Amino acid sequence: MTMRVSLDTQPGGSNPNEDWVAGTPTLAVVLDGLSTAGLSTGCRHGVPWYVARLGGELLAALTDPDTALTDGLAEALARVAARHPECDLSNPGTPSATVAVLRQTNGALDHLVLADSPIVFDGPDGHTVVTDLRVDDVLPELRAEVERHETHTSEHREALRRLVMAQREVRNTPDGYWVAASSSEAAVHALTGTNQLSGVRSAAVMSDGVSRLVTEYGMATWTEVFATLRAGGPRELIETVRKIEATDPTGQRWPRYKSGDDAAVAFCQW
Repeated sequence: MTMRVSLDTQPGGSNPNEDWVAGTPTLAVVLDGLSTAGLSTGCRHGVPWYVARLGGELLAALTDPDTALTDGLAEALARVAARHPECDLSNPGTPSATVAVLRQTNGALDHLVLADSPIVFDGPDGHTVVTDLRVDDVLPELRAEVERHETHTSEHREALRRLVMAQREVRNTPDGYWVAASSSEAAVHALTGTNQLSGVRSAAVMSDGVSRLVTEYGMATWTEVFATLRAGGPRELIETVRKIEATDPTGQRWPRYKSGDDAAVAFCQW
């Protein structure tokens, strides 16, 4: 069976979109660029440039079904690093991203998740969520400090800056969490697995700017998410998230890093 992929991505506000999504008859890829909080990255290109190059290299590397997902990610990371050797790739704030990949091969669905962009499988027995939440175990006190302040306030911006600075020190280290950045080593820390296609009706690959509708806002179930995807596609699902966020623009009900996060969805059907 051929995988049919519909997709959409929208920025969360006036800044450039740092999410990236693509689909082919065998692949669905979502990247979510990490916030820099206005801090130096050592790179003159920026996060949107990084996610676009990494996404393109991933598609190229994973077209061959014999290439393991982790090997393809490692190759893509190395190729992107080679594209800008003039930048300081050792900077702890170098552009980085979460990665979520779904690939169909020979009646099976292989997946890879690095950081908190989830893949959700819709099957006859319900929904299975694959995500990597190791970042949630890091620096809980600083995360709580950010959430104590309304968004768009100077206190919120300063707390977020302190959190991002501290996260950079433990990012891609054994004591922290792993994301796609300048080193290929991160690929071996991704979560991977395989589902038989016969047990999956559809699947959604998404950034956490979309999954928060269920996981953080609690304003939908996964059953409702897939109903929306079947009826109106990824665009309607993202618009649903935006409508919910518009009821709480300053993050009083749902404390968060920004009023609206960039959002990306790849909806896969057979």
